[in-house]
This record gives sequence, C-alpha cells and structure tokens, in this order.
Amino acid sequence: MQIFRSFAYPNYRLHVIGQSISLLGTWMQRIAISWLVYKLTDSVFWLGFVSFISLLPSLVLSPFIGAFVDRHKKYKLVFITQIGLMIQAGLLALVVYLKMESVLYLSILGFIQGVINAFDVLGRQSLLVSLVDDKKDLPNAIALNSSIFNAARMVGPAIGGFLLSMYGELACFTVNFLSYIPVIICLMLMNVKETLVIVPNENAFQGLVQGFKYLKRSPHITSLIIILAFSSLLVIPYTSLLPAVARELFQGNERTFSWFESAAGLGAMIGAINMARLKSGENLRYRILFAAFFMGVALVLLAYAHYLPSALFFTGAVSFSMMMQNSSINTYIQTHAMPAYRARAMSYYVMAFQGIFPIGSLITGAIAEFLGLKNTLYIMGGCGILIALGFYIYLRLHIQRRLFKFNFR
Repeated sequence: MQIFRSFAYPNYRLHVIGQSISLLGTWMQRIAISWLVYKLTDSVFWLGFVSFISLLPSLVLSPFIGAFVDRHKKYKLVFITQIGLMIQAGLLALVVYLKMESVLYLSILGFIQGVINAFDVLGRQSLLVSLVDDKKDLPNAIALNSSIFNAARMVGPAIGGFLLSMYGELACFTVNFLSYIPVIICLMLMNVKETLVIVPNENAFQGLVQGFKYLKRSPHITSLIIILAFSSLLVIPYTSLLPAVARELFQGNERTFSWFESAAGLGAMIGAINMARLKSGENLRYRILFAAFFMGVALVLLAYAHYLPSALFFTGAVSFSMMMQNSSINTYIQTHAMPAYRARAMSYYVMAFQGIFPIGSLITGAIAEFLGLKNTLYIMGGCGILIALGFYIYLRLHIQRRLFKFNFR
C-alpha cells in the first residue's frame, strides 16, 4: 500500500520496530510519573513544575545542539542517547523500588532525561533522512513515524493504567527500562550510510548564530516555528492538566486518566495517518492554519463537556488537530530546509515544541490553581483560536505582497 511505502526500506523498518516497543514503555512511564506526582502533592502546579523541569533542557540546549548534530554522525549519537535513556529509566525504577520517591528525586531524574532527550530528538529527527533512500518518501516516513509515536501514546497509557492500578508505579518504570533493549538491538542491526555535509568548524554559539541567520533568510520556516512556539506556550500544555481533568472534573482514578491519555493518542494517531496520505505538492501551511483553529475550538468544547464520553471525544479532537499542525510543520521544515542547516532548523523546531512546552505547563498549572481548571481550559482554547487568526492574517499579507510584486514586474 502506498501509505506504508516507507516500510520498504530495511533501516526504516528496524527503526519502527525498536521505537514501537520502546515508546510503549515511555508512555507507561510518563503517566506513572504524572500520577505519582499528583498523588504525592495533590497539586496541578507541581504537575506542571515536574513537566517544566524535564523539558527545560530542550529550551536551553536545542539551539546549541543543532550545530553539534550537523557536524556529527547521527546514528552514533542516537545509539549513545538510547543507552543513556535506558540507564535513566533504571535509576527511576530503583528509586521507587527503594521507596525514596519524592518531587525532588523525580525532578532531578526528569532533568537528566531531558538533557539526554535534547540530543536524542535532534539526532533521531536528522537520522530519519538517512533511513529512507528515496527522498520523495521522506514526508511519508515522517508521518508514519508520528503514527507509530501516537499509536504508542494510545496503547501505552492503556497498558500503563492497568499496570498502575494493579501493580503500582514500579511496574511501569521497570517495563520502560526493559523496553530499551529492542531499540539497542535494532540499532545494532542497521546498516546506515550517512551523507556527511561539510559545515564550518564553529563553536556552539557560532552555530546558534548561523542557524538564526538562516531562519531570518527563510521567513516561511520562521513563521511556522513562531506558530508552534505560541501553541506550545498557550495551548499544547493542556496535556499536563489531564490527570486533574480526570480526577477533579470527572471524579476518576488512574484508569480514567489512562482513558484520557489513550483518547489523546488515538486522535493524534488518526491525524498522523491522515498526514501519511499526504500527496506531493499539497499546501502544508493551510493545513497548519486549519489545524491550529480546530485545536482551539476542540479545547473550548473539552472545557464545556459535562459527560465523560464527550470529554474523551474532544480530547481526541484536540490531539488530532495538534498532530496535524505539528507534523505539517515538521514535514515542511525537513523538506524545505537546506541540508547543511537542517539540524539547526530542526533545533529551533524542537525548542519551540519541547522547549517552550514546559514553560507553558508551569504557567497553566499556576493559572489553574488560581482560576480553576475549567476557566484555564477555556482560556487556552481561546488562545488557540487567536493563534490561528494571527497566522491567517500573515498568510493573507504574504499573498498580497506576492500579488503586488507580480503586478509591478
């Protein structure tokens, strides 16, 4: 089938097999940490704080790491980061086994994971180009990669919710530790031939500056990164509030929380599959516009929902729109950025997505403590609609400028 054409490449198949198993464990760990923090503190602020700490390195390090990744082999980098993530998962399981869990230890281990992830995400995103021989299939590979990620997001929390309610957090953390073994095996079986692009021998700060100058010369890429940054600050952090939504608004438990996470995963997976059907030449910027608008509308409807089934449906709708927006931005940058600057351009994408997100989580957690959960969700949905409106105005101005230049040639 055309939608699965990227699976024809052996390296890509191995990548998918390893990541599919590992991501199940990752999502089990994520919901276990969220529930553990909420159980220890009974506070949405601390939920946002732990998320902030774990993703802070993506904000601080990503722009500097981009130049580093551009100059080094991505395969070796990913191999090292996977071993590092496995060790971090083992330490987390050990802390819970010794009954030493606290917000302090969870924050420290979350920060360590965030540092490793800052290198891993950029390395993996840049490596994807080398796993697909025909670059025409790259958008399909990116979309299928997102589908795998979100399939795991749907299934992982469901399994994690069962393990969490039956056996506790330790089971989730142990499974995540073991899930890195298939990833490492699959990486060892790959035969990756990377095309090294010669880039200037510059230090981290110079790489940051050159990446910024490249974005200034690429206004369309810059506009998409700005859209993603505002979404990550004001809209996407709704995910960090899902434990409180399950418990406070619907009087639920761990199982209810896992339903919300699975609904979000299902919606995102449908969005990713829809992206995999993308045809060459489609205008991705208009996809981003409509996705941003519907994400805001769906979040407002989630805040208004009075019944659990409708709340789960709107959670899925928010994640569907979020996936359409983020995957479209990712695909646009990967296919339009110059090879010598691809990792640096992607570093700003990662910073806008994973780096700004923890600040948003911290802010939304504080607002929820002050204004209440429902009001916070209404505000976030309204911000999503305003972001889409701002991007629409930018696109209209761009069209008018093009028409003006065309008429005066």
